[in-house]
Amino acid sequence: MTIATSDSQKLNKSYKVLSKNDVTWHWNKWQGLPYLTCSLLQNWPHGFFTNHFFPSTPTELVEILHLRAEVYRLKQIHSNTVLVAGKSIFEAEANYPEADGLLTEKAKQAVWVCTADCVPVLIADQKTGQVAAVHAGWRGTAAKIVPVALAAFEAHGSQLSDLLVVLGPAIAGEVYQVSEEVAAQVGMTIFSGTGKATIKDTLHFLELLPNSPILSDPEPGKVRLDVRLVNILQLQQLGIGNQQVAIAPYCTYQQPNYFFSYRREKQKKVQWSGIVSR
Repeated sequence: MTIATSDSQKLNKSYKVLSKNDVTWHWNKWQGLPYLTCSLLQNWPHGFFTNHFFPSTPTELVEILHLRAEVYRLKQIHSNTVLVAGKSIFEAEANYPEADGLLTEKAKQAVWVCTADCVPVLIADQKTGQVAAVHAGWRGTAAKIVPVALAAFEAHGSQLSDLLVVLGPAIAGEVYQVSEEVAAQVGMTIFSGTGKATIKDTLHFLELLPNSPILSDPEPGKVRLDVRLVNILQLQQLGIGNQQVAIAPYCTYQQPNYFFSYRREKQKKVQWSGIVSR
């Protein structure tokens, strides 16, 4: 199954330059409903689920990935807090812990995040089999939640060279209008200048980068921001090689037949992304 649109083809070309591997994305079906997987994570049961599965929760979706996996999820708050899955946060309908990243500590643990324009990030350790799921909106990206998640892996014995990082469907930079202040706040995470840099300095630095995450916008005081590209740049600064990462060539805003988009619809509807540890 494919989504043959000019938008996805254009995004695929844009994001491919950041990856030197032969990553492929696959559309799978479960009871006739489509969800997305990435070849970089082929050794782990995982899925980026579409709006067709709404309003199913991870408790229901996990049977598609692994019938016997324990389910863990969060109350997402746009933070850079990453927790370790355990009995204290085992799925309980009334009281999810507040955080935006979940790291497993043993096998057969399924960790989940939900998004509707923000970036779902699934991470796996090739040696330990550990995995993590991260919710990275612009606020979480400004707080460097993905690097925080990688630090959590390291604290549990992982080597950065063994990690694989996959960024799922999210709003594309070409349609994500933000204020210059927001773009600068996110961009400061990769800016090599001093802490006293102005908004204009930061934006100018970002605009000069190859594969810049900043695009111009006709409205004064606004720019277009590609949050996924900022996350990739953060990873590169940590020494994560291009062969370790992949970005889904799909935009939640531009493909309403498959994804919810809060920017497009202004409704609190989400799609889930999950992965199971080995």
